[in-house]
Amino acid sequence: MISLAGRDILHSWGKFVLTGLGLGLLIGVTFTMAGVYRGMVDDAKVLLNNSGADLWVVQKDTLGPYAESSSIRDDVYRGILGMPGVAQAANVTYLTMQIRKGGTDVRAMVVGVVAGEPGEPAYLIAGRRVTRSHYEAVADVSAGFALGDSIRIRRHEYTVVGLTRRMVSSGGDPMVFIPLKDAQDAQFLKDNDAIVNERTRTAVNPALNRPGVPGLLDAIEASQTSNHNVNAVLVRVAEGRSPEAVAQDIRRWKHVQAFTREQMENILIAKLIATASKQIGMFLVILTIVSAAIVAFIIYTMTLGKIREIAVLKLIGTHNRTIASMIVQQALGLGLIGFAVGKVAATVWAPAFPRYVLLLPADAVTGFVIVMLVCVLASTLAIRAAITVDPATAIGG
Repeated sequence: MISLAGRDILHSWGKFVLTGLGLGLLIGVTFTMAGVYRGMVDDAKVLLNNSGADLWVVQKDTLGPYAESSSIRDDVYRGILGMPGVAQAANVTYLTMQIRKGGTDVRAMVVGVVAGEPGEPAYLIAGRRVTRSHYEAVADVSAGFALGDSIRIRRHEYTVVGLTRRMVSSGGDPMVFIPLKDAQDAQFLKDNDAIVNERTRTAVNPALNRPGVPGLLDAIEASQTSNHNVNAVLVRVAEGRSPEAVAQDIRRWKHVQAFTREQMENILIAKLIATASKQIGMFLVILTIVSAAIVAFIIYTMTLGKIREIAVLKLIGTHNRTIASMIVQQALGLGLIGFAVGKVAATVWAPAFPRYVLLLPADAVTGFVIVMLVCVLASTLAIRAAITVDPATAIGG
């Protein structure tokens, strides 16, 4: 029995292969979009894993510190440390900003941590950890920094003393870890001009600079230039204790919000990247429709080019089912080439993307099934055209 797909490959293999390559590149883009979404979810999970925390204690009535801003006093952790079931508690700050290296800016998440406490990078691939209380940093390699580099954060220069890998924010920005006190100043402290202006406003305010109250103005000005806020407290729960039970105690007695790992993961995935996931989902639907339209057009065009041969088959008594199966074989062959090209293309160009692209084997299997189904459905138009051919066309000139 003649195979339309085999005959096309034999007599017009160039056209068939080029069509498969074009379809494959489109499928590769589809795989990449799915990989971008998977990468976003993985970045969110990596962010939580890297924190080393079981609980995130943040400002009451907020979803901080990643999805919303959160500010709590830096002495809250002491009270949390004394609660039953708490093994460790440490302050942490998060601030996404532009970091300057020489004449270039790098967007990164600056993390203020306490050495040896939750929030510190779990491992290093080069260098050492931050050991001094000021002006040292550990950076993710994706930021492009090297050991010994001098980087500028706000008003101060920091020396990169260590490098880590896959320490990124939920937005894919590389993390830069600096001492907590430096991070507090970078996030909450005003610039010099603002401080001078604030002092002037305070000095001319009779309620804040009252005669006969020595030291009042100095105390107020000192409070304006000092910072005692952090974004969150990271808590490690003692072995054998339920994180949710400890979180309930913290919410009840400390008047703050506490999230477990499961709750924080839901916030990051269901809320923080929800809009982006919907956009990617729409792109996937559009790309699937476009792929189906391309396959349908190509198969239909190829079928129309063989109307006389199909008419001859019908004239000699070939069943419609046989003709339809040959067209489906042709569509599946085109889909197989497209899938192979798309998978290879997505694997090759994924590392070049600025965002992490995670290509899962399960997605590849699902994609293969979808491609084959799309090709079968797209061939129905060509099958209809072939079945309705009049056998007399074979001898009609």
